[in-house]
Amino acid sequence: MAKSKQVRVRFAPSPTGGLHLGGVRTALYNYLFAKQHHGTFILRIEDTDQGRFVDGAEQYIADCLDWCNLVPDESPQKGGAFGPYRQSERKEIYRQYAENLVSSGCAYYAFDTPEELEKMREQYKTPENPSPQYDHHIREKMRNSISLPRDQVEELFKNNTPHVIRILCPENEKVSFTDLIRGEVNFNTDTIDDKVLLKADGMPTYHLAVVVDDYLMKISHAFRGEEWLPSSPVHILLWRYLGWEKEMPQWAHLPLILKPDGNGKLSKRDGDRLGFPVFAMDWKDPVTGVTTKGFKEMGFIPDAFNNMLAVLGWNDGSEKEIFSRAELIDAFTIQKVHKGGAKFDFEKAKWFNHEWIKKIPVATLANHLEFILKEKGIVSEKMFVEKVSDLVRDRCTFINDLWSHSAFFFIRPENPDLNVISGKWNNSKTLFFEELIAVFEKTSPWDAASLEHECKFLSAANEQKPGDVLLPLRIMLVGGKFGPGVFDIATLLGKVETIKRIQLSLSRLSEKSSA
Repeated sequence: MAKSKQVRVRFAPSPTGGLHLGGVRTALYNYLFAKQHHGTFILRIEDTDQGRFVDGAEQYIADCLDWCNLVPDESPQKGGAFGPYRQSERKEIYRQYAENLVSSGCAYYAFDTPEELEKMREQYKTPENPSPQYDHHIREKMRNSISLPRDQVEELFKNNTPHVIRILCPENEKVSFTDLIRGEVNFNTDTIDDKVLLKADGMPTYHLAVVVDDYLMKISHAFRGEEWLPSSPVHILLWRYLGWEKEMPQWAHLPLILKPDGNGKLSKRDGDRLGFPVFAMDWKDPVTGVTTKGFKEMGFIPDAFNNMLAVLGWNDGSEKEIFSRAELIDAFTIQKVHKGGAKFDFEKAKWFNHEWIKKIPVATLANHLEFILKEKGIVSEKMFVEKVSDLVRDRCTFINDLWSHSAFFFIRPENPDLNVISGKWNNSKTLFFEELIAVFEKTSPWDAASLEHECKFLSAANEQKPGDVLLPLRIMLVGGKFGPGVFDIATLLGKVETIKRIQLSLSRLSEKSSA
C-alpha cells in the first residue's frame, strides 16, 4: 500500500437476520485496522438481494455495532461523503457500469429463463461434472447476445424480454492476487463461470456491487470471510475490465469460526444444540417470532466480547490474552491472523467475561447493577451499590450474575435456609447468638476486622468452634450457603440490619424447636 493512500475499510453485511460471531469479528478487525492507521471505518449495507431482506435487520446490525462500541465513521445512519451507504439506493449506478462492460465486450446479455437454466443443468450433467456451470463451454448453447444473431437480440429487447448481464470469463487464464493472510493465491478461469452481474430486476449481484462500491468509496483494504475466496477471480477480472486494477484494495480473507469440535463452521443450530449464543444480541425472527439469544442479553460486557473475538484466530505472538481496546488497536496486525479456522470455546468466552468483570471500573459495574435494580423497582444509594458490586464481582461470570450474588443486600431473606443448621442447633448456640447481638450492638468501628475479632473472641469464650458459628451467621445474613466473606457482608449491611437478621433467624429457630 502506498503511504499516501488513506486507509478506508468497510464492514458490509447483508440485512438478512441476526449478526453472527463471524460477522462481528470481521467488523472488529476492520475497526481495529482503521483506528491503528488513523483511517475510516465504514458500514455499508449490502441489500441487493431483496428476496432475502428481513425487516428490522439493518437496525439490528447498527445496534450490535453500537453495543460493541464499533461505531462507524460513515454509515446509512451517520451519512458521509461517499453515500448512499445502502446498495438498494445505488441501483442506477450499477447499471451504468454493467452496460459499459457489455459495450467493451467484457460482459453480455443473457435471456435464458429459469426453466432453460434448469434444463441445461440436467442436460449437460455428467459423473465428472455433476453441476454444470454457465461457462465458456455452455454459453454458446444458451440464449445470449454471444450465441444469438444480432437481429434476434434486438427483437428480444424490442419485446422487453427479461434478461441478465453476465461477465465474460476468459478461457484458461491465470488470475492471481496477494492475500494479506494467505500470501499468493492463484486461480484458473476455467474453474469459474460467467457470473450474473445485473439481475433481471435491475439490481446488481454481490459481484458487481462490491467492486463498484469499493472503487467509488475508495476502499483501501477489504477484509471478508474466506467463503468469498472462490469469488475473487471474478472480482479481479471486474477490477481489470473496468480499468480500475491499480485502485483495487488489498484483500484479506478471514478464516472461519469453527464448532467447538473443529468439525465445520459454527452455526446458529450449533449454538441452539450446545446451549450458547452465536449472535451478538438477541434476534427475534419477524416471521417465526422465535428469539435467538445473544451475548449481550446473556450478560457479556462489550470489552470482554471484543477481546474474546479478537484473539479467536489472531494473536500478537505473546502469551497475553487480556487486551484493552487501546491495546488491541496498538497490537493488531492482519498478517498475524491465522490461516486456519479457530474453534469456538464457550467456556473460554465465559473466562474472558469473568476476567473483565473483575477489572472494569467499579462505577461501570455499579451502573449495570443499578439498571437491574431499577427493573426490579429497587432504589438504593449509588455508593452502596458500588460497594456491593465491588464485593461480589469476583463471583460473577456474567453481568446478570450481579443480582443473584447480591440480592440479599437489597432484600432481606424472609425465609433463610435454616434446615441447613437446625439439625445441629442447641441451646448453647442460641445463647451464643444472643450474646453476639449484645456484642455487636456495642462494636465500634463497624468494620470487617472488628466484627471478626469480636465473633472469634466470643466463640472461644463460649467454647464454640469458629466454623460452627460462622455457617449459621452466614445463613442468617444471606439466607443460604453462599456469598463473599460473612464479615464483609455484615459490614455493608450495617449494624441495625445485621442484628435484625440474626434476631429473625433466632425467632424462626425457636419456633422450629417448640413445634
